[in-house]
Amino acid sequence: MDQISALVNWARIESLVVRDYPVGKSAEGNDAYHPLLLLKCLLLQQWFHIDSDPELETQINDRISFKKFLGLPMDELAPDHSTFSRFRSRLSKDAMKAINHELLSQFASRGLSINEGIAIDARLVQSASHPISEDKLKEERNKRETPEGCLNKLGKPMKFSRDLDSDWTVRNNVPHFGLKEHASVDTRYGFVLATEMTPASFHDSPYLPLCVAGSCHTRTPIKKVFADKGYFGEKNREFLSLNRIQDGIMRKATRGARLTPYERERNKAIAKLRYIVEQYFGISHLYHHAHRARFTRLIINAMDALFRQLAFNLFRGTKVVT
Repeated sequence: MDQISALVNWARIESLVVRDYPVGKSAEGNDAYHPLLLLKCLLLQQWFHIDSDPELETQINDRISFKKFLGLPMDELAPDHSTFSRFRSRLSKDAMKAINHELLSQFASRGLSINEGIAIDARLVQSASHPISEDKLKEERNKRETPEGCLNKLGKPMKFSRDLDSDWTVRNNVPHFGLKEHASVDTRYGFVLATEMTPASFHDSPYLPLCVAGSCHTRTPIKKVFADKGYFGEKNREFLSLNRIQDGIMRKATRGARLTPYERERNKAIAKLRYIVEQYFGISHLYHHAHRARFTRLIINAMDALFRQLAFNLFRGTKVVT
């Protein structure tokens, strides 16, 4: 954590958090926790695989190293766990993208070339709720749109509800209920450049342009995009050609046209480079349980993925920045 603290210009990140998080500027009432402190708290939650906000509160109060990283006096208690939840819901997705952009720009200013090549892929994420049929899901969605559907049994606004943003898909003949995370990763250093969350039924291919656009963190244009056969198609090839980006999408056989020996060898060469995004998925699956959604709303899970991206890049930065 000392290495991470010294690695980043936190003042520039702080300006982005404060700009997009207006809470705590009132002159009345108790002093609010600084939003940069809350951001660092959620980074600790990612690094140390703390599953819940109440446990995060306990760990901060228990660990000297945590308070040192946060700049929190030893005699001062950690923020209440509900504060973390409110901060997570109030901080916008655009703000988190800007913070990730700032961090990657700082790495680039140190001489790291982070977009010579990018690898794009998607993975399925299990819903935080138990699966229900498509008919029942549609019924629950229609009910939620009514005024009564947003209230609990006591007539008060619901604090907790089931996941209605997930849907069904089938992969390798296995049905899956949940979401899908689309990500792009720098092939040289392994930094996560972009991440998007969608319902599971959304196809991978249309998200290649979005991931490419989200990966532009420096003035240097992206040179080459690597992707598996799921992104094969004329539209993606045209997109890369129009933007003068080299095509690293694996080819697949089509009706009446088998792969040539050259295309098979080309696919093997691409597989050796695009593994880096699979490595990110594997690490986050193993250490962050990212194969299963933590929350029942897509937007909050998307924010969680952006926090995971920030935490992952900060940790990776300590390994590659000299």
